[in-house]
Amino acid sequence: MSKIILDEPSVALPPTQAELKSDDGIPMETQRHKVQMDMLIDTLFIWLASRDDGYVGGNMFVYYSLAQVKNEDFRGPDFFVVLGVPKKERLCWVVWEEGKGPDVVIELLSNSTAAQDKNEKKLIYQNLLRVSEYFWFDPFNADDFAGFFLNRGVYQAIAPNAQNQLVSQSLGLALVRWQGIYKGIDATWLRWATMDGELLPNAEEIAEQEHQRAEQEHQRAEQEHQRAEQAQLQIRQIAVNLFQQGMGIEEVARLTGLSESEVEQLR
Repeated sequence: MSKIILDEPSVALPPTQAELKSDDGIPMETQRHKVQMDMLIDTLFIWLASRDDGYVGGNMFVYYSLAQVKNEDFRGPDFFVVLGVPKKERLCWVVWEEGKGPDVVIELLSNSTAAQDKNEKKLIYQNLLRVSEYFWFDPFNADDFAGFFLNRGVYQAIAPNAQNQLVSQSLGLALVRWQGIYKGIDATWLRWATMDGELLPNAEEIAEQEHQRAEQEHQRAEQEHQRAEQAQLQIRQIAVNLFQQGMGIEEVARLTGLSESEVEQLR
């Protein structure tokens, strides 16, 4: 009897991030949109440094289904963060490789994207990616700011707290609107803050804080040096007064703490 050998059936594996498209070549809407995205990413990246896990990215494709890949239905949130994942570089976010999707997504509105961000994308984040929290913000109209949390599969609006902040329960942080100059642009920016209201600093602010701390240390050292010099002068004056009262070198040295040679020089 002849032996029949069957070939292993071929199995089509899902594509990896190295095989998927990671850039559509379309830049952010405006300079302010780009700077706002960087502000959100950079400050949270620094915050994540204290954790062993977590990834933050933006304007980067997120893949959640093979049908999406087939249809070239690319989705690139302006900002997203994922907790509970290793810290490493990604070309794009591939849910079937990572085992989960984003925990928080923020879209930056513009005239051309607002309708899509508030409707179509919101439904995708709710129904397909199951993003726990979704926020949107218009960099040119700071009043257009809203947040939603997933409750039994449906987004519910996040009510502002007493400080008019929207709190991310996933991160334990608040999103606040901050008026100031960043990268040369005077505007109202969306920023992360602690629950105590302290803004998460960006690299420039950290550098400025370090500079101020160094200046304060230098001033304290100068003040200590001046106090020490003043104290030394007072001791020497006391030694001179003791000499004038007829005390000897050894006695003056014992009372003032100066060496006998130092006392000798004061005679």
